[in-house]
Amino acid sequence: MNVRDVALVGGTTTKFGVRPSTWAELAQEVGAALFREMPELRAEDVDSLFLGAAEPERFAFQSHVAPFAAEQMGLRPHRIIQRTELACASGQSAIRSAYAAIASGLSDVAVAVGVEKMNLPSMAEANSSMACVMDRAWDGPHGATAPPFFAMVAQRHQLEYGTTDEQMAAVSEKNHRFANTNPEAQFYEKKFPRDKLLRLPVVAPPLRLGDCSSMTDGAAAVVLVAAELAAKYTDSPAWVRGTGQYSNFHNLANAGSLTEWTGLRHAAREAFDRAGVDADTIDFAEVHDCFTISEIIEYEMFGWAATGKGGQFAADGQGDIGGKVVVNPRGGLLGCGHPLGATGIAQAVEVYRQFAGKVPAARAVPNPEWALVHNLSGSANVHSVMIYQGGRAS
Repeated sequence: MNVRDVALVGGTTTKFGVRPSTWAELAQEVGAALFREMPELRAEDVDSLFLGAAEPERFAFQSHVAPFAAEQMGLRPHRIIQRTELACASGQSAIRSAYAAIASGLSDVAVAVGVEKMNLPSMAEANSSMACVMDRAWDGPHGATAPPFFAMVAQRHQLEYGTTDEQMAAVSEKNHRFANTNPEAQFYEKKFPRDKLLRLPVVAPPLRLGDCSSMTDGAAAVVLVAAELAAKYTDSPAWVRGTGQYSNFHNLANAGSLTEWTGLRHAAREAFDRAGVDADTIDFAEVHDCFTISEIIEYEMFGWAATGKGGQFAADGQGDIGGKVVVNPRGGLLGCGHPLGATGIAQAVEVYRQFAGKVPAARAVPNPEWALVHNLSGSANVHSVMIYQGGRAS
């Protein structure tokens, strides 16, 4: 079987935040925004739809959501329609599935869309829903939801390597500053200098409020096509060059080291090998900063920083414009918010916009050619990586 080249040729996101909109209205909103953003795209062009949605059954009391989203967006998929659910990586999983379908010839033009409505009238109910991501029967009664788990990760990294609260705050300050350039970000208008971040309330020690991503409502969508169709939609596509994924446990009793994310190393190696590049080739990255400690460990697992030196890498500005690699220029999950199913797709939208020169100068990566997107899901037990190359449509 011949594997076809696949291009990501455009995309958009809604405003992220605490939205009065329903799940259906978010799907409508992103559909309308996608057709405005891509006037060359017609509904009848789209033969497949892949929907990333983590917990609509609990947050919106709606299942069978892929055809529901297609109808709200004005689409009639006639080759493949499916939902992908992988908690925080649900959106990237939709893109990976769309990529695989096009590469294999099952689809020619696919929309990957992510929709999540997370804010409910009862925050207790919303938090209980989030606990379903873990091994609920075991980890749930032990209180191992995301903040306590990543607090343990941070405590261990501080114990093993001397990582400091100030170094974690450096990650948050950078990402919130980038979010101030992004009107779609949840915290677009809020300033978080480092001294303020270090005074915010503690959520789960040592993590403060600014170390944690938010419960967020939002949607995002991208269009992927076979190579021969790319020029119809854009002259600056993002070519999918490599992808990798790895899962090595679920129950926390089987986690092993909290600071050595073996699954991420494996997923990254596969993605780099498929793309034929290495970490030093990457110009910018959208990584999964659900908590500041996550980004610090990801610096190390990708090989941009030595083991235990991720905190210093952050403090030295090596993940910023002018550093070794620009990380999370759209604002990350910390600055943009984290609507689970939409996050991975919003990251891919940023990749396309950076390659196309459609971002403000304050966050524009100089002459980008290679980009990486990473999502983790659950208790950092599943890692998904995609590598994109910029270039003209042939």
